[in-house]
Amino acid sequence: MDALIIGEFERRISLPAEDVCDTLQTTLENAGAVFIAENGGGVGVRLKLNRSEVKRIGILENEAASSEQMPFHRLRFSG
Repeated sequence: MDALIIGEFERRISLPAEDVCDTLQTTLENAGAVFIAENGGGVGVRLKLNRSEVKRIGILENEAASSEQMPFHRLRFSG
């Protein structure tokens, strides 16, 4: 698939041919994307994660929340 076609699609310049869209969707689904229909909670694309990935994201989100609550003078910056 040509990067120019994808770039124009992403920038909403043009809509690729149906077979190109089908190939793109299949490729993304094989990489873990889930396409959601309008009647499935709103049109969109979500990334399907396994349990360990979901757990890791939760840990990272909690770490970020903890550092946001930390007083500024206790934060360490590298550099």
